[in-house]
Amino acid sequence: MSLPRVRPAAVTWREWLGLAAGLLALGSLFLPWTVLGAANPDLIAALAELPQDDVVRDVWKAGFFAWFPALVLLLTGFAVALTGQIRAVRVAGLPQLWLVAASVALALLLIGWFTLGWQFGTEQRALLEEAGIAIGTGSGRVLATVAAATSLLAAVLDVRAR
Repeated sequence: MSLPRVRPAAVTWREWLGLAAGLLALGSLFLPWTVLGAANPDLIAALAELPQDDVVRDVWKAGFFAWFPALVLLLTGFAVALTGQIRAVRVAGLPQLWLVAASVALALLLIGWFTLGWQFGTEQRALLEEAGIAIGTGSGRVLATVAAATSLLAAVLDVRAR
């Protein structure tokens, strides 16, 4: 049994959008996910003197709610773009699987937004709060959330189109 050949011309705009969302999620993996900040100029100067890894956290240090949804979006985007034009795969439930994967990824990312401070221990959070240092989101978290919302929108439109 040979695999059907993938033809880029047969990929729908929704599937291209799903792949773009996955690639956007991949790009978010290389950006900061958690950033410490302050309003006080003295604290800003103190944070600037600290090593970059202490002030800015990448996706791997930000926890499961950061890296897992981004990887799910990436894998889903490739799966949709590569197999979306194969009728047997679509009939077997690819659009619905895409919808579930995008929903789970977005839900996990939103949980990550609400549990942002959990990356730090209780004592660390108390110390940061007492010092007036805020735990903020980085551009990677925002970009991944946009990618998940885009993938979810494309999945909804794809399910409705069939």
